[in-house]
Amino acid sequence: MKIDPLKIRKEFPMYVNEVQMQGKPLIWLDNASTTFKPFSVVEAVNNYYSYECANSHRGDYDLCHNMDLKIGRAREAIASLINSKPEEVVFTSGTTSSLNLIAHGYAEKHFKEGDEILVSEAEHASNLLPWFDLAKKIGLVIKYIPLTKEGRITVENVENAITSRTKLISIAQVGNVLGYLAPVKEIAALAHSHGALFSMDGAQSIPHMEVDVKDIDCDFLSFSLHKMCGPTGLGVLYGKYELLKETSPYEVGGGNNSKFYCSGDVAYLDPPMRFEAGTLNLASLSAVEATVNFLKNISLSAINQHEEELKRFAVEELSKIDDVIIYNATSESGIVTFNLKSVFAQDVATYLNSKGIACRSGQHCAKILPDFLGTPATVRASFYMYNTKEDILALADALKNGGNFLDAFFN
Repeated sequence: MKIDPLKIRKEFPMYVNEVQMQGKPLIWLDNASTTFKPFSVVEAVNNYYSYECANSHRGDYDLCHNMDLKIGRAREAIASLINSKPEEVVFTSGTTSSLNLIAHGYAEKHFKEGDEILVSEAEHASNLLPWFDLAKKIGLVIKYIPLTKEGRITVENVENAITSRTKLISIAQVGNVLGYLAPVKEIAALAHSHGALFSMDGAQSIPHMEVDVKDIDCDFLSFSLHKMCGPTGLGVLYGKYELLKETSPYEVGGGNNSKFYCSGDVAYLDPPMRFEAGTLNLASLSAVEATVNFLKNISLSAINQHEEELKRFAVEELSKIDDVIIYNATSESGIVTFNLKSVFAQDVATYLNSKGIACRSGQHCAKILPDFLGTPATVRASFYMYNTKEDILALADALKNGGNFLDAFFN
């Protein structure tokens, strides 16, 4: 099934409204950072504020009851997307929050000094800093899975890194800089054969491909709604239910307990409500069903196929430009990470902005990876369902005919 990106654009206000960047046409190639939102998602958020505004678990009246039902349907929608049980879906503020909950809610409780966490140099800060923090607190050992020459994680390299002291492997299914797809099912099996757990960062995979947590057999999965056409400020932590039961909340307050006493004793609710203290992001939760339905109607497999075609086309076109260095020509995702010889990445991105092309430059929150790549920063173009070959041709034309990039502000 092929998708028509121009037809899909009619579903997105940013395209229908012909939003421009200070008078320049908008060519959006920063989808790994965040995606545009379709009308159905925007309408769902607006409807909450306009017609459905009430808290959850706080009142014996229809509006509150309706909100409770909506949260339940949101949980079921996510569960259907990733093939889990609804009670295994925890709502958080984003991928970062989800990974912190694994680190400080589960690992801090169950791991001890000298235990090992396996990660990679390609990981996003959200999948490294919680482990760094925990290592300082309880004496964990952080070990790195060696990357191949092109930057991949392989089963063989995981096998060489894992030991009897390894308690958890935590990696991204798709890296946010190089975009390689990790063999997560095989890594999960390897982890389990050594008595370790497998935590998967799905921030760059859930929006772009079908992910089945039962088939992969991951123990935890973290992702954000805003990278998959959904609202900001909302994320998901999936955990096997028996593991969630062994996880402590690291945020506590109203809504996540059944009772507490003057003595300080507290009875917390069962998962997932145990981890959802306080007022949730109800406006964003109101749009979860719309987000999931939108992706399913387009088809994640079709989205994945479209992005693979764009990636191949982009590599082909950018490879024609002598000064372009591509760091991930063979990766499977719709991410192209590149530089121009002798030009600093931010200068390239600033020049592209002058042409209305939105790319991202820098270290992309993966601040160990530049040592591996041998460059302090890169430019990243990332595609989604609404991008076209014309977007890529515009990027290639700008890079080919840029002239003096350092004079971009004065052109």
